[in-house]
Amino acid sequence: MTAAYMPGFGNDFETEALPGALPQGQNSPQKCAYGLYAEQLSGSPFTAPRGENERSWLYRIRPSVRHSGKFTRTEVPFWKTAPQIGDHDLPIGQLRWGPTPMPNETTTFVDGVRTMTTAGDVNTQAGMAAHVYLVNASMLDEYFYNADGELLFVAQEGGLAIFTEMGRMEIQPGDVAVVPRGMKFKVELTNGPARGYLCENYGAKFTLPDRGPIGANCLANPRDFKTPVARFEDKETPCTLTVKWCGRFFKVDLGHSPLDVVAWHGNYTPFKYDLKTFSPVGALLFDHPDPSIFTVMTAPSETPGTANIDFVIFPERWMVAENTFRPPWYHMNIMSEFMGLIYGQYDAKPEGFVPGGMSLHNCMLPHGPDNDAFTKASNEDLTPHKLSNTMAFMFETRFPQHLTKFAAETETLQQDYMDCWSGIERHFDGTP
Repeated sequence: MTAAYMPGFGNDFETEALPGALPQGQNSPQKCAYGLYAEQLSGSPFTAPRGENERSWLYRIRPSVRHSGKFTRTEVPFWKTAPQIGDHDLPIGQLRWGPTPMPNETTTFVDGVRTMTTAGDVNTQAGMAAHVYLVNASMLDEYFYNADGELLFVAQEGGLAIFTEMGRMEIQPGDVAVVPRGMKFKVELTNGPARGYLCENYGAKFTLPDRGPIGANCLANPRDFKTPVARFEDKETPCTLTVKWCGRFFKVDLGHSPLDVVAWHGNYTPFKYDLKTFSPVGALLFDHPDPSIFTVMTAPSETPGTANIDFVIFPERWMVAENTFRPPWYHMNIMSEFMGLIYGQYDAKPEGFVPGGMSLHNCMLPHGPDNDAFTKASNEDLTPHKLSNTMAFMFETRFPQHLTKFAAETETLQQDYMDCWSGIERHFDGTP
């Protein structure tokens, strides 16, 4: 991997797998070295402001337009796209799922995606989808790109090697990776079957949030985001390329690998990030700030301060506040929260919310700590305490998240989730 990457802030990188493959002084010379073709991949309009303009120049063995025949429709039955409304009868409510089991049949990445929720509208490039991925076989001669949005991988169990046009990234549980919209890649296993979460972002790209009064340091630091170095496949074998476009899937045959980029430069790149390098901040005396202080990345909307998606984590941290209820408080929220647990225990839900599991607390539906967590936190001695070996996350969006049929009917849906609040009793007695 290369050095730091600051997503969305205009950094420019260059890397080559063969010496002299990158042209100097111009992007598209009359003849590229090694007989390569110059091709630009743009992630923003050509006229976007300099700080928001994202594009990379790829120097490849063949241009992407070189494929055999026409695209044909193909079905990927469990991957759904917004708007996806009304395909089940489950009423609104607070929801939680156990871990999604690995399929028995051979399953590569694309067929292993299981959509849980969708929000917004892919056709207007607004909103997101929350998925689980289940992979027990590597993609060998299969390749994929998503024209609908960028993909945020959150590894939970097992490792993945994500081989993109711009190089290879390996992630393990506790790592995340982003593959930009329109970038070709394949997914390989590194140490057995893999399960994790996937956020499909239809809107503006993920970037770092403004720190405001926090200042120049803490939260996610740019130096910890890593981009891959150039690496290519020169493979002359029958291959297939699947494309997701406006919620539908199309396949085309290739006589070669599309991961044939020998060199590249630019700022429209994939990247990975180790969540353990996130530096949390918090209250040092009393009360505690909103969970937005745990935002790793944000995908902004046209409304300042209202995110298309916030990617938030709840990592290891010290709890030191005095005279304060320390876990997350009871609340109702205009944002919709899809949560997952990567490892450890979540302090507000010590039972039932397990690694690999998920919960959904939608727009304006009340939620908060379960009865046992509330009782314990209300009566414990408020000495400094470290929450150790824990990592939860949240995909939070301004849009309501609609369940898919799979999410509404899967056996891992916990029908007794509401019971975690059933023991909450009235304590009011009217005495001053």
